[in-house]
Amino acid sequence: MILFPQPQEAYVIRYFYLWNAEHERGQEEGVKDRPCAIVLLVKNEEGKDIVTVLPITHTPPSLSQAESAMEIPADMKRRLGLDDMRSWVMLTEANRFTWPGPDLRMAAGGDAETIVYGRLPKRFFYRVRGAFIAALESGGPDIVSRGE
Repeated sequence: MILFPQPQEAYVIRYFYLWNAEHERGQEEGVKDRPCAIVLLVKNEEGKDIVTVLPITHTPPSLSQAESAMEIPADMKRRLGLDDMRSWVMLTEANRFTWPGPDLRMAAGGDAETIVYGRLPKRFFYRVRGAFIAALESGGPDIVSRGE
C-alpha cells in the first residue's frame, strides 16, 4: 500500500489534470500530469479529505482573459523545482477529488512523497485562493469532480 502525504492547502502537486474541455468531450483521464495547486481542502461527511486543485500551465491567458490566471514568479518556480518557462495558475477551472485519488503522480522511483513539489508562499497562495473564491461567488470557474 502506498502512503501518500496528507494534503495541505498551498501544496503544488503532480496530478493528472482533466481540463473542462476534455471532460465535456467525454474524456475521463487527462492527457498528461502537470503541477496543480491545492486551493481548497475540506472534509466530507465521512471525514475524508476533498481537495480542489487549480492547474498550472505554460499557456498564457489571452489579453481578454488576463484576470483568469496568475503568473508564478520565476524565483518561486525555482524553489518549487519546476521548469524555468513562464507559468500561470489558472483560475477559470478546477478539479475536485477525494484524497489521495488515482490521478496523483509520483516522480521516477515511485516515492509517494514526490507527488508534492512544495508549497506556494502564503501571500501568493492567499492571492490565488482569494481570486478563485471571488470567481466562484460570481459563478465563474468550472469544477470537474473526479471519481475515486
